[in-house]
Amino acid sequence: MAVVFVPVALVVLALLVGVHRYVWRRFVADTTAPGGTLRRVGTAAVWLLPLLSVGALVSGWAGAPFWLQQVLAWPGYLWLAALLYLTLALLVGEAVRPVLRRTLVRRAGGGTAAENDSAETVLSQVEVPAAENSPARAPVSGTPATLVADAPADPSRRLLVARAVGGAAAVAGLGTVGYGTYGVLCGPRVKQVTVPLAKLPRAAHGFRIAVVSDIHLGPILGRAHTQRIVDTINRTQPDLIAVVGDLVDGSVADLGPAAEPLARLKARHGAFFVTGNHEYFSGAAQWVHHVRELGLHPLENARVEIDGFDLAGVNDVAGRSDGQGPDFERALGDRDRTRASVLLAHQPVVIDDAVAYGVDLQLSGHTHGGQLWPGNYVAELANPTVAGLERYGDTQLYVSRGAGAWGPPVRVGAPSDITVVHLASRQA
Repeated sequence: MAVVFVPVALVVLALLVGVHRYVWRRFVADTTAPGGTLRRVGTAAVWLLPLLSVGALVSGWAGAPFWLQQVLAWPGYLWLAALLYLTLALLVGEAVRPVLRRTLVRRAGGGTAAENDSAETVLSQVEVPAAENSPARAPVSGTPATLVADAPADPSRRLLVARAVGGAAAVAGLGTVGYGTYGVLCGPRVKQVTVPLAKLPRAAHGFRIAVVSDIHLGPILGRAHTQRIVDTINRTQPDLIAVVGDLVDGSVADLGPAAEPLARLKARHGAFFVTGNHEYFSGAAQWVHHVRELGLHPLENARVEIDGFDLAGVNDVAGRSDGQGPDFERALGDRDRTRASVLLAHQPVVIDDAVAYGVDLQLSGHTHGGQLWPGNYVAELANPTVAGLERYGDTQLYVSRGAGAWGPPVRVGAPSDITVVHLASRQA
């Protein structure tokens, strides 16, 4: 494992250094005067911000005080999102830069862009000596002589282009991050999805399950975030609530108060919980005990009978390293397969096991829908379904985008959601 990790880490480090150098060059070096205050401030920021990002990423693992994690989290994580979209905006700007430069040259030189570019190239390579005591001749408009007269303005044009492209990239990149942050802090949207189940009896037609995953309580998203989610779920008046993993990013000692609003979840058949991979980074056993104290019902490779169907839950695959991974035989092995079944499993990747055990519907999260475009394309490489409802044989899989965010509190192209799943009987 270490043999693979070291070269991968070096590649990632080299990529980050290269990206930061590129951002510094376009936003700082190309737009400010050498030795000026703005140049010094910009350079310092390009050094400081990545250090804050590293601090935000490692402070929790290193056991830093929770207050320090909170101090580092906002600037550190937001910079990661800003770096992504500032870089993408600058790359788009690379296509605009030559067009803008040629337009300015055409206006200044009087000739066509091609003529002026050609003239500038020739004049930059060839020095034409003037004959001593020779009479001056008036230059012809649009000729190389015109461009010679205009040559001193060229650095000004380059600066104007650099500032125009850099300013537009900053507005686009930071605006995208700001909008994505606003969406997370406003809380998740409610989606309504109808899922027909062949084995569901008519009496259970219309049964509503509120599915919430990936709440990610941590140094940024705290008690207010939990309260928004609880209020949103309760307004839907579901029959049952399913919390499908990745509730927290931290210990019970640090985040217990932030989770307390979960005690006010209301549903006729109660609220159920299964672990996600982040619970195993945060002390899964303690969190299972804590959510039970808050009134949720953990399903640790277990099953309960609900009116008209079986509800099962399996531990996350991350628990395998502790001997606490998913056990489908224990959760589903001895059930009556003539009854409809709904499985809570954090990661979509266990869908093959769900199919093998005759599950009718699997409810999952984990992917965040990609969270930050174009992250959805990366998520597609590791998950059978990134978001929404799909069918695998006789089993249907629904994947929620999640109600929170991991790392940067930003979502772009993957809005957070709470989904109310309406079970439909084909006999109705």
